[in-house]
Amino acid sequence: MKVKTILVSQPEPKVENSPYSRLIEKEKVKVDFVPFIHVEGVEAKNVRQQKIDLNNFTAIILTSRNSVDHFFRIADEMRFKVPDSMKYFCQSEAVAYYLQKYVVYRKRKIYVGKRTFNELIPLVKKYKDEKFLLPSSDSLKPVVPELLDGIGVNWTRGIFYKTVISDLSDLRNVYYDILVFFSPSGIESLMKNFPDFEQNDTRIAVFGNSTVKAATSAGLRIDIQAPTPETPSMTMALQKYITSVNK
Repeated sequence: MKVKTILVSQPEPKVENSPYSRLIEKEKVKVDFVPFIHVEGVEAKNVRQQKIDLNNFTAIILTSRNSVDHFFRIADEMRFKVPDSMKYFCQSEAVAYYLQKYVVYRKRKIYVGKRTFNELIPLVKKYKDEKFLLPSSDSLKPVVPELLDGIGVNWTRGIFYKTVISDLSDLRNVYYDILVFFSPSGIESLMKNFPDFEQNDTRIAVFGNSTVKAATSAGLRIDIQAPTPETPSMTMALQKYITSVNK
């Protein structure tokens, strides 16, 4: 069956001329963006209940833009002035660049990984005497604590924000040819919002092994998968599929 409509379970990209824009233009398909999950901040009193005192830390490990936003939000709510001596360990260049929203980059000690948390670990290991805080969501990939414990650093996890399932009731009677998912939480949101969901002719596109596992466990048929050597991005995988069925 031909593809005319796609629903991406994420916010719309803010950049101009995104890969989705090119896909829309080239294949003449309609693409809607609706976040199936969203992030909510945890209150400062909840952070205190975790026995976290920001004065006790000399370094912050930042894995995402959300972790940056919510660390500085909590610091502000606790009236904690982040010292200039604080060290920042950012998982990627994108996270480090985003940090400039809150600090003067050239005046701070910022250490940047390449892309994955695994690639950040050698940098953290070089500073074993620091006291690290990891601001995170309520869901944390198991590999993160495993890697930090493995190098024997003094670190503490703080749950500063949580992932919440969005209300998708507006979509109850709306149908799309393809649904696109990037996380197990997105799959969970689909099944909780629509417990009677029947896939039928709807194609499911998933990104990443954990999302594949969640979709399969939910009894969904996976039609499009990324990344693969041939299609490293979701838009490339969608492009390939649409080209083959819309002949």
